[in-house]
Formats: sequence, structure tokens, C-alpha cells
Amino acid sequence: MSIRHGLLALLERGPRYGSQLRTEFESRTGSTWPLNVGQVYTTLSRLERDGMVAQGGEDAAGHALYAITDTGRAELRTWFEKPVDRTSPARDELAIKLAMAVGAPCVDIRDVIQSQRRHTVQAMQDYTRLKAQALVAVESGGARERDDVAWLLVLEQLIFQTEAEARWLDHCESRLIRLSTTGGSAGTATGTATGRATNPQTEPRPGTSTGTGAETGTGTAAGTESGAAGPVGHTGPDDPTSPVSPIGLSVSPTASAPSSP
Repeated sequence: MSIRHGLLALLERGPRYGSQLRTEFESRTGSTWPLNVGQVYTTLSRLERDGMVAQGGEDAAGHALYAITDTGRAELRTWFEKPVDRTSPARDELAIKLAMAVGAPCVDIRDVIQSQRRHTVQAMQDYTRLKAQALVAVESGGARERDDVAWLLVLEQLIFQTEAEARWLDHCESRLIRLSTTGGSAGTATGTATGRATNPQTEPRPGTSTGTGAETGTGTAAGTESGAAGPVGHTGPDDPTSPVSPIGLSVSPTASAPSSP
């Protein structure tokens, strides 16, 4: 997250003081990424050092005001025009956790996946409830309409992100089951957790709750017991025609040999 560019965008609307910038930033993003005053003033000092902002007097209460400079405006335009770089993704704790869990002793990777899935679905439902509130605020209009629209966009990004994570977790579980049934080194690497998962009838997956989707507000949030690893009509991440087991995973018709990955 670029705090410096966020502050520049707020200063584009006029001079502001530090705590005012923090309040407006959190209002615009729904406090998804809270700031403290120290972060704000540290960033302002760096922006002032780089010639992007300048102190412009005080307000009636004695607060030091900061204003954006021409250099800051040029930097802000560049930021808006340049795509966010995805070639060097930030570290993802969940991806690292699952990667380290593969083959780790005394770690049931399927339990790790299921625990995360429950948390992800719960977060998705929470975001969906907040989205409903944001929609009401946007439709009612008012002085804070711009902030409400910005918050709505942030919420929808979070909903899409958690939907994708839930699907990826389903895919991981399905992938590990397939690898475990091929035997050899692949089966050993995935551990006993996926080995026992090849008999899905003995341990059904906790059901994922349905919620409201980010697109329409009324769709399925994380899929139902028919599986959430693909779009509507797609029962598995790799094979759209493969049947679905009681735990929502794509398996072969006989459950004794996996379908082709």
C-alpha cells in the first residue's frame, strides 16, 4: 500500500494537517488499512524532503497545514497512470504456510486447509454485510457519498479476493488428493492427510456457507456443497466434467483412481 500517494491524493483536494489526513484516509478506505498519526507525519516529512509537499501556514486552531506542490502533482499523475506492478508479488503468508506444510512431519495439511477455508468464508460473509450497509449509504446520497463509493469499491475488492482464496483452497485440496493417489514420491510428499482424504465418504468437509457475491449482492459467496472450485457448472478446478464427492472435491467416478489433472 502506498501511503505517500494516498496522502498526495488527499492533498490534491486542498491543504490538510496530519490528523485530518489520517481521518480522511481511513474514511475513504473504511479503516481497512488504519494509520497512526506518527506514520502520517513521517510520510509528510519525507514528501516535504522530496519537494512533493510544502508547509503552508496554519489553520485557525494552530494546526500546521501541508499543501501539494507541482512536483507532487506530477508524481500523483504518474501513480494513477502506471499499473500496479504484479511481477514481484508481496509475500503471501497463506501460500507460504501451505508450501511449508507439504510433507512436514506431524502436520495435517488438510486440517490446515479446512481451518483456513472456514476463516475465509466467515470473512467473506462479514465483508458482504458491510457491503450491504455501504450500498444503502451510497443510494441514500449525502455529504459523504464520495467516501461511501470509495469504501464500496474497497469492500468489493475484499469480497472478490476472499472468493478467489476459497476457490484456491478447494483446488489445493483436490490437487493433493490426486497426487496422493498416484503413489511414489508425489504421494509421500503430500503426507497422510491427503492419503486419508482419498476416502471422502468417511469424513465430510464442513459445509461452506452461502452469502452474497461481490458482483450482484445476492450470489453464492464461496460455493455450496457442490464445490466452490470453479464457476457455475464447473465442479473442479481442472476437469469441468468430473463428478463431485460429498466433501466438494473433484474425484474420479470410482474414487479409487484420480481423474486426469
